[in-house]
Amino acid sequence: VDPFLSLLHSISSSLSDKELSSMKFLCRNNIRKRKLEAVQSGQELFSILMEQQEIARDNLEFLRKLLQQIDRGDLVARLVQFEEEEPHAPDDQPDAHEKPVPVICDNLGREWKKLMRELGMPEVKLDRIEAAHRFDLYEQLVQALREWQRWKGKDAKVADLIKALRSCSLNLVADRVEE
Repeated sequence: VDPFLSLLHSISSSLSDKELSSMKFLCRNNIRKRKLEAVQSGQELFSILMEQQEIARDNLEFLRKLLQQIDRGDLVARLVQFEEEEPHAPDDQPDAHEKPVPVICDNLGREWKKLMRELGMPEVKLDRIEAAHRFDLYEQLVQALREWQRWKGKDAKVADLIKALRSCSLNLVADRVEE
């Protein structure tokens, strides 16, 4: 059984109808009204939030905020315990030598979406990152590169970044990454 799904199931089972209703209300800006009205359980709410990438195994901040808002410190503690115990498989992370994020962030600028599209990132993810960090171009790029690394896991290679940079005619940035 997946520990992440087990955690969500456990949290869902611990929610009262009133708490679920409060969480649905707090999600009004994230989920369409019609979808929210159909939600009858925490599991259904969490499934929608996972589909929309508001919560994920490695991104539980939104869920933490929801639980804090409904005053369920016990469930927040369960969440924190999960985050501390959850082993992060080394195979899922890029190679330690493949950390070009600062170089790219310092040299790329407004072309970040072009690069991320070249790397195959879905447009909806790019829009979500842009909306979350509307006035911070540097942070948009940092988050986009992190999301790409999470998305690709062990397949996130510097060579792919360099190839994508060159495809976008960003040769100077590619040269700096190679250095």
